[in-house]
Amino acid sequence: MKLVKVILILLLAAALMGCKEDDDERPADHTVNKNGSYHAPNLNEPRTYCVSCHGSDLRGGGEAPSCYSCHGQKWP
Repeated sequence: MKLVKVILILLLAAALMGCKEDDDERPADHTVNKNGSYHAPNLNEPRTYCVSCHGSDLRGGGEAPSCYSCHGQKWP
């Protein structure tokens, strides 16, 4: 349980350090603004909700960018 809390804290910290993104390029469901970078509402559970677009390793897929491009190695 403690590990889960640590991971959630790291995810939140990583989300708060997101990079800038053009509003016109983001999907309509990416409505949560974290320092100018828009995320989907379930951003704290990327391995469940983000992999369909950002890839199973969160390194991007198709037009979806890699989560590492903004979050760097701090991404879990």
